[in-house]
Amino acid sequence: MSLIELNQVSKIYDETIVPIRAVDNVNLKIGKGEFTSIVGPSGSGKTTMLNLIGGLDQPTEGKIIVDGTDISTYKPDALINFRLHHIGFVFQAYNLIPVFTAKENVEFIMLLQNIPKSEREKRAVEFLEAVGLKDRINSTPAELSGGQQQRVAVARALASQPSFVLADEPTANLDSVSAESLLDLMEDLNHKHNMTFVFSTHDQRVIKRAHRIVTLQDGKIKKDEMNPAHAKSEA
Repeated sequence: MSLIELNQVSKIYDETIVPIRAVDNVNLKIGKGEFTSIVGPSGSGKTTMLNLIGGLDQPTEGKIIVDGTDISTYKPDALINFRLHHIGFVFQAYNLIPVFTAKENVEFIMLLQNIPKSEREKRAVEFLEAVGLKDRINSTPAELSGGQQQRVAVARALASQPSFVLADEPTANLDSVSAESLLDLMEDLNHKHNMTFVFSTHDQRVIKRAHRIVTLQDGKIKKDEMNPAHAKSEA
């Protein structure tokens, strides 16, 4: 069974005279442990697709099945609860709480999940150590570099023990060294822990690392292929 499944999914925005099909009759399956990039030019529908998979938006047509659950018809409250317990998010803007330390930021989602304090603290420290921030757990976002802030965001996403992680342009605001370091981390988590990552990106550094590349054009899947470079390294 696929971890993520889109069946004839469309997202139509009809605020204008001519309706816009941001995602147009898409069929897609993503399995456990994949390291997949959704790519395409600006306006191709990649961020909309990621938002649909993550329950941040709902389809106009079709079904979205995530971790065995059809979330297509969920009401907003049910979607919030589902996201909280099943999906980890990494955004290009980091979305950290400025007045919280790194540790408190990582703990926040677990607090919403009603996880006991001792377990929250244990996981927060464990995942901050895993992303190389053992010595910065008490630092606020303002005291961290962009790359370090994004690592806190990754730790926060993973500490909640999601079924998979959605990363929307995670390297967009990072310098090349920080971006490569972050991708090393994500790839390592994928290899060692079979963590599923789905990226929306136009960054060639991310695309080069992806095992599978799904290319969108005008809301439709133009290509869906394994990365030849990755296939060669696995041979």
